[in-house]
Amino acid sequence: MSAIPDTEMIAATRRWWWLFVIAAASFLPALGFYYVGEEAIFPKSALEMWWHGEPIRRLLFGGDLQHNPLFTWLIIPLSALAGWEWMLVVTRAITIAATVLSGLVVAGLAQALYGNRMFSAVAAVIYLTLLDLFLYRGWLAYVDPLFGLLVFSSIAALWLACERCSAAWLCAAVLALAGAFLAKALTAYAFYGGAAIVLLLRGHWRFLLGPASWVLHGAALVFPLLWFRSVMASSGQGTRMFSEIVAKLMPQSFADYALKLLAYPLEALICLAPAGVIALWLLLRRRVDIGGDRHLLTAALILLAGFLPYWLAPQSHVRYLVPLYPLAGLVIARLLWLAGEGALGATRKWLIGLIVIKLVVVLVAFPVYQQRYRGANYAEAAKAIIARTAGFPLYTLNVSASGLSVTAYIDVARLPLQPLVFPPAEWNEGFVLAYEPDDKTGRVAEQYRLGGNTLYLLCRGAACAAQPAAGLRK
Repeated sequence: MSAIPDTEMIAATRRWWWLFVIAAASFLPALGFYYVGEEAIFPKSALEMWWHGEPIRRLLFGGDLQHNPLFTWLIIPLSALAGWEWMLVVTRAITIAATVLSGLVVAGLAQALYGNRMFSAVAAVIYLTLLDLFLYRGWLAYVDPLFGLLVFSSIAALWLACERCSAAWLCAAVLALAGAFLAKALTAYAFYGGAAIVLLLRGHWRFLLGPASWVLHGAALVFPLLWFRSVMASSGQGTRMFSEIVAKLMPQSFADYALKLLAYPLEALICLAPAGVIALWLLLRRRVDIGGDRHLLTAALILLAGFLPYWLAPQSHVRYLVPLYPLAGLVIARLLWLAGEGALGATRKWLIGLIVIKLVVVLVAFPVYQQRYRGANYAEAAKAIIARTAGFPLYTLNVSASGLSVTAYIDVARLPLQPLVFPPAEWNEGFVLAYEPDDKTGRVAEQYRLGGNTLYLLCRGAACAAQPAAGLRK
């Protein structure tokens, strides 16, 4: 990029940071949305852990999910402090905070590598406005943004440790890696291992094969074993995690696998739009002078090392790439930076347009959708079900997205009663939420239309004769 006077550089840096602030603020309206998809899993699981006094095992409908609990550990104290009726808001706030913090880590790594404040701001904005993250995964109440923050922080710290031969940064990398494992899964080690191999091959072998590295990485490898054998002993969690990874390596058919190999890179590119598409176009048109940018090559190789396993695996989803989004943002930003002021200016206009579109969606379009089609009716159905089932046991067999959302609202409204669980083997009266009518389970007492799905309330015994309450009957 051509030289820019200091005053103009300062002004431009401020404009990019203001763009980051506005982009970050555009996530806030999502705090007021109703449940989307299977978002209820994490807040409901946190509520059940709190209600049962379970500090380690993640519960759902009274059963052990065999998933790691770091996300719920964050949800529980904040929801207990704010009130459990705010548990969805709390969960989304943690997700949004993780997304925005990842942008700041991108900026910090960019500053450490290149020493340019404007580029740091550009990298942060590019990351935060990646299409999939900006419009969808960056605010959903799932663990992916927190997992991505911790995985990327571990890789960034490892990279800086190698650049500076710093045991302190290496210790930070290992701690972030352990946190990533506790947030989600063993795949954190795959991302980190790929980055370590790249850094080893890029000339950092003396540091990575030194005594500090052996000790700290040895501790990092032992940590999951201690977790499975001591903390989660007898739960079978380790076997479940390993089985899930193996299952994704089994293709359903050759045709499906071939289609996946073709479609996956295209899906990933769409997720990285618009900046990623612009950068790729400039790169293919040879408008980018990469020169001897060794950090760009290192970042691109780490990105490739993380991407290849998910591309080549017969079964995977683009959401598994969330930990790579910060690295992708850094690579894309560097390519645009090297392409010159014109490319940056054009990209900035595209991002401003994207922010405007998002504000229209989150302030108008999506709230209307939730009020008229799917969202508000979850809360309304929960109120109707509570009124209809008053005085009788209530269970659930419906663990669909809509079923989870309704039961989450029921659980909060019924406190201090126990959160809903599956029905016992033998029960003579009461109600159960079900996917569909089933005479063996009970008679249809009510049915509730929730967007494209119908939630059935079945009854047994005296509960069937109880007076119906006004609700969302079909």
